[in-house]
Amino acid sequence: MSLDLALRAEWTKLRTVASTGWLLLGVVVVTVAVSAAADAADVCTSSAGCHPDVTRLSLTGTDVGQAVVVIMAVIAVTAEYRTGMIRATLAAMPLRTAVLAAKAAVVTGLTLAAGVVAVLGSVLAGRLLLPGHGLTLPGGPMLRAAIGTVLYLTLIALLSLGVAAAVRDSAAAIGVVLGLLYLFPILGPAAGRGWQRHLQQIGPMSAGLEIQASAGLRHLPIGPWAGLGVLAAWAAAALLGGGLLFCLRAA
Repeated sequence: MSLDLALRAEWTKLRTVASTGWLLLGVVVVTVAVSAAADAADVCTSSAGCHPDVTRLSLTGTDVGQAVVVIMAVIAVTAEYRTGMIRATLAAMPLRTAVLAAKAAVVTGLTLAAGVVAVLGSVLAGRLLLPGHGLTLPGGPMLRAAIGTVLYLTLIALLSLGVAAAVRDSAAAIGVVLGLLYLFPILGPAAGRGWQRHLQQIGPMSAGLEIQASAGLRHLPIGPWAGLGVLAAWAAAALLGGGLLFCLRAA
């Protein structure tokens, strides 16, 4: 079976699973809804006024929407182990690297599509709601944040795919990825000021989401693109480790 046929097979498997469509819709709905709620909230409570980072504010839903991306990407791998279909897949396509590459390509495409819609919806909500608080979205920083957020969600999907290939269990894989994402921001404040900055620099979520920053860039623990690079390193390590285990272990 060629890589082209492997791609078609993975696309067919994912699109015929009912949960895939609902999860992709969930990525969009949750991201836009949470972002719109944040935009509509009373963001300035001080009589002296405030100057929030409006790009972060308008893309707040990413913090929650990424959890749905994690679930979708994990299921793309673990569903076959749960049903036993993985044996048929590997019998038809013995080259395991091609199977994993096809899964990664299909998940990447679906996440990019959902991410673009979710980010555009969030930006539109920001443009409609933020002026009510006397705030406007900046041009250049907003474009970088929007593109970066789509890439962020895609890297989260690839990180999840790699972990799922290594763990092979849905609940365990989702727990590991969500732990990696949310644990660093939780540990940071408890670790003290010095360690907090270092944890922000190496955490996949805390570093990756700096791509959304538009204010106080000089004071960030890590630059926007460098932070996205940290997340890319996490995703690459997960894919490498997961791919190695996927190739070495029996189905």
